[in-house]
Amino acid sequence: MLDVRFSDVRLPSGPGVGYKPQHFNDILKNAFPVQWLEIHAENYMGDGGRPLAQLRHLSERFAISVHGVGLSIGGEGRLDPEHLARLKHLVGWLNPASFSEHLAWSTHDSHFYNDLLPLPYTDATLTRVADHIDAVQDAIGRRMLLENPSSYLAFEESTWSETDFLHELTRRTGCGLLLDVNNVFVSAINLGYSPQGYIDDYPLDMVGEIHLGGHDEDTDDHGAPLLIDSHGCEIVDPVWALLDYTLEKSGPKPLLVEWDTDVPDWQTLAAECTRAQAALAKVPA
Repeated sequence: MLDVRFSDVRLPSGPGVGYKPQHFNDILKNAFPVQWLEIHAENYMGDGGRPLAQLRHLSERFAISVHGVGLSIGGEGRLDPEHLARLKHLVGWLNPASFSEHLAWSTHDSHFYNDLLPLPYTDATLTRVADHIDAVQDAIGRRMLLENPSSYLAFEESTWSETDFLHELTRRTGCGLLLDVNNVFVSAINLGYSPQGYIDDYPLDMVGEIHLGGHDEDTDDHGAPLLIDSHGCEIVDPVWALLDYTLEKSGPKPLLVEWDTDVPDWQTLAAECTRAQAALAKVPA
């Protein structure tokens, strides 16, 4: 297990945004109110070129959070050693303020799936995920954050609640948590539970970062509401309200606006971050 005193999250407790290269010049001209940026690790694992040059430049002005999407923390096999080595190299030269990954799996044998797939919450899953978290933290030499998933179904074999499962992972590994409030809302609507109740049970003292994003609305085969975590539109009012509820309990946290598909212009993103800044301003330090 990693000694958590070695490294910890050092992001500003203000609004951040997922960085997209088309916004590079706008960010340099006027980033307000954005205080930090997040990148997807897999987009910056090459040996050079414009993406890395721009990232180096941005890292001189902003705290950077690295968000992984390809480690398959919940996969049955061992973590890909080549992927882990590339991640270690990226974290080594960039020295980001934070690294996070998803509580999900995306690989099976030699196959990679372009989705973050859910897990049953069992003792066996807990042991496997904890071992993988330890391997990541030992490799990169720092504490990582683990993100709660968006869920579209529940597993009959699960013997842990999601919040208890996450809490036990932090106890076993020393990792922190990334709380995605939109994921909470999506899962609660899809599975029929209270999003506020989920927040009440969540180990908020272990949260190093909060995410917000948009989702799409659909219906399932029975006509019931089905929300899809798309990151392709504005954040809806009920998610903002759930954020307010969360921040009242947690206090200020680094707060990221995610928008990964149908990416808008910088002014639209900055407006979402201004609203995030307003939410943080309502919370006593």
